[in-house]
Amino acid sequence: MFLTSVAWVLIYRWVSPPATWLMLDRRAHAPVGLGYHGIQEDDRRIRYYFKGLDEVSAQVPLALIAAEDQRFLLHHGFDGNALWKAAQYNFNGGKKLRGGSTISQQVAKNVFLWQGRSYVRKAAEAYFTVLIELLWDKRRIMEMYLSVAEMGDCTFGVEAASQRYFHKSAAKLSRAEAALLAGVLPNPLRFRASNPGPQARAKQQRVMRNMSRLGGTVYVKELLD
Repeated sequence: MFLTSVAWVLIYRWVSPPATWLMLDRRAHAPVGLGYHGIQEDDRRIRYYFKGLDEVSAQVPLALIAAEDQRFLLHHGFDGNALWKAAQYNFNGGKKLRGGSTISQQVAKNVFLWQGRSYVRKAAEAYFTVLIELLWDKRRIMEMYLSVAEMGDCTFGVEAASQRYFHKSAAKLSRAEAALLAGVLPNPLRFRASNPGPQARAKQQRVMRNMSRLGGTVYVKELLD
């Protein structure tokens, strides 16, 4: 099992995943939940196009880092500061449980594992996080994340989301559009990228402010090259 998992991760260093467990689940079953938007009841075909960093707007990786993991380029898979802050928030009775997952952890979950909450799945997530940090570089981790992250019902990755919501390629996304797509994560079924509500707009603005503080696309591209 160890050798198989290592081989699996190594293959995906050069080969794009044909599908993920979540894609297969979404293909078979429509998600059910209060406040979900854009659910495709009849047509359950999956929109998914794997793209490299050179094939999307430079605003996209910057927006994802600004929204989800501002220490992505500094840590080695786990962000102790984020985990500690999330634990403090949850212990002090925050209104909603807050996680401290990094982009690397989310890639491990999205690409290799099933959805759900259990100690077994979290242990597997940690294991695959270590593997991808050892066997991939940050560029490949980001390419995986921007290509397979769920961004709406049956819609995975920024290329599919850009075509669905903005009717254009992800290579042509503006700063505001990239921030809006990044802002709907990790609740893409509740926060709409098309016809966004006040909460989605507020998060978009926060993401754009974080993008400015990070220093712009030149800084991110240099570290990801």
